[in-house]
Amino acid sequence: MQIYVCVKHVPDTAANIKIVGENGFDDAGCKFIANPYDEYAVEQAVQLVEKNGGEVIVVTVGKAVAAATIRAAMAMGAHRGILITVDSQFLDSQTTAQALKVAIEQDGKPDIIFTGKGAVDSEGFQTLYRLAAGMNLPVVNEINKMELGEGKATVGHEIGGGAREVLDVSLPCVLGTTKGLNEPRYPKFPDIMKAKKKEIKQITIADLGISVDGAQSELEKLEKTPDRSGAKMLEGDVRQAVEELVNILKEEEKVI
Repeated sequence: MQIYVCVKHVPDTAANIKIVGENGFDDAGCKFIANPYDEYAVEQAVQLVEKNGGEVIVVTVGKAVAAATIRAAMAMGAHRGILITVDSQFLDSQTTAQALKVAIEQDGKPDIIFTGKGAVDSEGFQTLYRLAAGMNLPVVNEINKMELGEGKATVGHEIGGGAREVLDVSLPCVLGTTKGLNEPRYPKFPDIMKAKKKEIKQITIADLGISVDGAQSELEKLEKTPDRSGAKMLEGDVRQAVEELVNILKEEEKVI
């Protein structure tokens, strides 16, 4: 069984990000980690291979420093990695999906492609759908249950309002993982040392014949979230409080 896991190198959600210019930030002074939702994908892939045999390959699109995220995934049990290098901090989901598609198809024949349900930085939540469409594969996102059968995977996910849906998906397929599917392991020191010796194939996005100039979306402006002001208590009866609230939203906050 050959399982590919798409993992993104993202800023730590607790990091203090310094904005540079209109649409960039100081990534040299920012702590990066593996996208948290992708850790469930790595763990699920490793568990499946431990039980059924095969190979787990991590694929990442990012700058050269994203190799650290691949090493972290290999410390969890992935066998090797593919790093598609780009120079830009922001890459649209369509270009990312194209790069992942070509890299995976050039490398092997996947039985399953795992991703996280979405990335915590740009929060586009489109890449896995674009990847599946490009490869003509079925896709299910936000899975929190999974059983592997003969030529298919049975997966469960919540669809809103507390309802849960169970689907049979033919292999190969693209599956987006989320919290509840498993408990990602913490690598031990020997696993971390072994990961340093595992193979990471590094290629540029241009090597795949893909140009970043044809992006369908681009980052126009990056702004720091304004500091919240103190709470304001509204006096009077309900009618007076509602009228004052509407006035604040119109005149002060400019949201209506």
